[in-house]
Amino acid sequence: MIKFEHNLRHLRVLLSVVDTGSVTKASIACNVSQPAVTQTLQKLERQFGTTLFERTNQGVFPNMLAQLLAERVRRAFQLLDSAVEQISSRGPLTATTAKLRALIALADSENLSIAARSLGIAQPTIHRAMTELESEVGRELFRRTQYGSTLTRAGQLLANAAQLAFAELAQAEMELSESIGRGQFSITLGGMPLSRSYILPKAIAIFHEHHPNVRIRVVEGPYETLLSGLRRGTIDFLLGALRNPPPIDDIVQEHLFHDELVIVSGPDHPLAKTAAPDLQSVLRDYTWILPLPDTPARRHFNAFAALHGVAELQCLVETGSMVLMRELLDNGPYLGCISRLQVEEEIAKGLLHPLPFQLAQSRRPIGITTRDRWKPTRTQAALLDIIREIFSSSRDLREARRA
Repeated sequence: MIKFEHNLRHLRVLLSVVDTGSVTKASIACNVSQPAVTQTLQKLERQFGTTLFERTNQGVFPNMLAQLLAERVRRAFQLLDSAVEQISSRGPLTATTAKLRALIALADSENLSIAARSLGIAQPTIHRAMTELESEVGRELFRRTQYGSTLTRAGQLLANAAQLAFAELAQAEMELSESIGRGQFSITLGGMPLSRSYILPKAIAIFHEHHPNVRIRVVEGPYETLLSGLRRGTIDFLLGALRNPPPIDDIVQEHLFHDELVIVSGPDHPLAKTAAPDLQSVLRDYTWILPLPDTPARRHFNAFAALHGVAELQCLVETGSMVLMRELLDNGPYLGCISRLQVEEEIAKGLLHPLPFQLAQSRRPIGITTRDRWKPTRTQAALLDIIREIFSSSRDLREARRA
């Protein structure tokens, strides 16, 4: 879970001062005293560790950092307020960060005890936070069942919005740190198998030369798990095979280039010494290491096999791990199907042998997947630009080799 400890009421005050350009107007809009507004701005500056406002005899004026922060805060409150409008008629949400974190923890665990433990608080505390949140929005947000506590549709909607709002606020902190050159930041991306072996090692090495203080976290897992993390804001972007059509309308897919599948064996496999093996016999008579079910690679290969008269393959292992496939192929008379680019280095080093079959129908788009309307920070954008450049350079090199 993304943790953001700043007071949401204070951030609403900051946004009001930036929007109105006046402490007096902000105090009226937020229904607090002028001294309270002034104290709030001072607290925020201490928390962020930088000056946000220029104070003169003519008034208090937001500087560039305050404008930067306000843009992210505005995006965060738009997410929260939009969700509240859909489930309640009681106006903007005034709940504390702690209550929203409790809601997110319950959404993740579906159990009050586990949620309380993950937050380091007592179960009655999280139960009280949830009931107070329900009272504020005037809607039931969770129900107790014999299996645990499940969120209602309204609760899930608000939890999703809170998670994305906290992601925006975490990016606000990152942008301020970038601007003042202080602190450490992290980028979390979902790396599908091709990206982990072909793109990311080079991209991360280049990125680290220019951004040595940025930590990169690569999350692995099934596409559905990575997509869920992306949509909830715990993952910044995905890199790998795109889906056609996109599985849901709140993501954006950026196509970079196409990849295709290759059939491979170990270097000592009998077929590695056969100049023109029979395709039907290869598909029918050998045991296979195949991509995971319901992945684009597996669907493409199943279609390829069916096109050549083999509907059922003898499958030993289904895996997204290139390392596991390589070791199995080295230890038995098996065949594998995998992305050509993913094993380019293994083929070049003689660790795997490509069989002479063209799987043209297996071409699939590779690229970047982000949330709709996601706005990367400067550091996140720098990593994305490096990834795009590597894809572009690789494509130019492959086209030159063909020529």
